[in-house]
Amino acid sequence: MSTRKPATIAVRTGIESDTQHHAVVPPIYLSTNYGFPAFGDVPQYDYTRSGNPNRGLLEQTLYELESGQGAVITNCGTSALNLWATAFLGPDDLIIAPHDCYGGSYRLFNTRAQKGDFKVLFVDQSDPQALAEALEKKPKLVLIETPSNPLVRVVDIEQVCQQAHAVDALVAVDNTFLTPVYQKPLELGADFVIHSTTKFINGHSDVIGGVIVTKTEQHADDLSWWGNCIGATGTPFDSYMTLRGLRTLSARMRVHEESATQILDYLTKHPSVGTIFHPSLPEHPGHQIALKQQSGFGSMLSFEFAGSFEQLKTFVGTLKLFSLAESLGGVESLICHPASMTHRAMGEIALAEAGVSQQLLRLSVGLEDVQDLISDLEQAFDVAVRVAVEEK
Repeated sequence: MSTRKPATIAVRTGIESDTQHHAVVPPIYLSTNYGFPAFGDVPQYDYTRSGNPNRGLLEQTLYELESGQGAVITNCGTSALNLWATAFLGPDDLIIAPHDCYGGSYRLFNTRAQKGDFKVLFVDQSDPQALAEALEKKPKLVLIETPSNPLVRVVDIEQVCQQAHAVDALVAVDNTFLTPVYQKPLELGADFVIHSTTKFINGHSDVIGGVIVTKTEQHADDLSWWGNCIGATGTPFDSYMTLRGLRTLSARMRVHEESATQILDYLTKHPSVGTIFHPSLPEHPGHQIALKQQSGFGSMLSFEFAGSFEQLKTFVGTLKLFSLAESLGGVESLICHPASMTHRAMGEIALAEAGVSQQLLRLSVGLEDVQDLISDLEQAFDVAVRVAVEEK
């Protein structure tokens, strides 16, 4: 396990590793195949689907950041979840997933379960009784998403891992919202960490990718075999670009959070804002758990718009510095209406059970000047209030 700090790992891994021309930054290896040294000799790299120097460096950086022993880079975050399920689940095996997970995760597990690939049970993991009853069914895998998307709910990783391991289940934590800068699930007992590297890890909204980080080398080997088998692995160029973005992760996360803190302070005082969802707030149900297992609170937040739905649409449409778009974690600020965007695949019943209402808005706070962001929110709220007056 590396003793270097996260910022150093992210910046220095792979630097000055080029032995051919001594480039400081490792070059891009776009070759699809690699020569064998001699007949019968198997080189480290033979075909890029199974391995590539750029992907290897990114995998090394991420498993060191997460205090793991191995990692597999995939072509998107959903692919990472799919690879994990494919590698460890059979038709009679059960996976427990959060009832309020990312909509794409819900769609993946629900659809594959309907096909008979495995069984799935969506559970409110913050409800001790519901979780205990689910674990009595002896699942093979448990997925935790903390903080969750989009309600930023927090689950006690250490406690869930202990309960899951007691029934011989393996646990993965989706750490996309906090990254290893603010949360280390493997150190809290998890067996795997999953990221959509598309988000904060890359940080520039220009590369799609995913990763599974493992606590053991054996699990890394198993996942690597399956990743090669089903063609789920990432490309050299995407790996190069993701590592380039990852170099600045610690610095970006710090500014993201600093700006989110000021925006939260603004939102808590605005009459058009109802319930705010962010674990830094003392009234958040998971606040104490977050203090125990997180070293920061991150920059993802959601809130209920307190006006009419027409006002909500006016508010969103009037914003100039928050782009209406899916995804998150880039340098640019985004606003999302989960019920009609990222989570629409869940359907109305599942959305209601998860607590995702039509009034819910999710913010991904970017790296613009925070005073500009607050001014943009202010002018949009003002326009939405005028719409309410006109409605009357």
